Amino acid sequence: MKNYSLRELSQLIDHTNLKPDATIAMMEKLCKEASDYHFKMVAINQVQSKLCAQLLKGTEVDIGAAIAFPLGQTTIESKCFETKNAIDIGATEIDYVINISELKAGNLKYIEREMSEIVEICRQHNVISKVIFENCYLTNEEKIALCKIAVKVKPDFIKTSTGFGPSGATIEDVTLMKAQVGDFVKVKAAGGIRNAETFIKMIKAGAERIGTSAGIAIIEEIKKDLQTRNKQTMEI
Repeated sequence: MKNYSLRELSQLIDHTNLKPDATIAMMEKLCKEASDYHFKMVAINQVQSKLCAQLLKGTEVDIGAAIAFPLGQTTIESKCFETKNAIDIGATEIDYVINISELKAGNLKYIEREMSEIVEICRQHNVISKVIFENCYLTNEEKIALCKIAVKVKPDFIKTSTGFGPSGATIEDVTLMKAQVGDFVKVKAAGGIRNAETFIKMIKAGAERIGTSAGIAIIEEIKKDLQTRNKQTMEI
């Protein structure tokens, strides 16, 4: 158990807008909200990295570019180029989607090479790396195999979902992933996390970052609860 201040809880949130029709005005709103609420990162499509870097200049909010999103069905070379380009134009965190087809084919060497090359690019540029599993398509055995590769390669985070699949993060998946990677790799939960109750459950299960488009509602709900109980911190 740990006591979290409201600011510390806000720092667990990746404030998200990955919609294909997101406008410049939406990005401006997203970045202002992230700064105002002290969220850790804005999660955006790769092409918006430069704009968000400009909008968030001088703040502590990271710019998180989604790579090969949401399908993951591009070559390693394409993913590496997209990663480098995102970093060049302002991204400070990278969330990439694995090649699910290669995983389903049992080609674990391919998955390890993909992860190793992308994570190494991030390390060279002092950028946080996150590997998106997209668990809704995977068996538990496949999830465990990915976790074992992650323990070997050591990205900063492994992540449950894109939020664009048929289902998002589950407590069971977060628990499984955390049990497999221990303290070697952190876990990010994303997809379908829309209220404080689910947010808190994900943290209790072992998630150290939460991707959500409902961050403001979650923090306001927690803030109201703390005020009602005349508390400054929440034990989770």
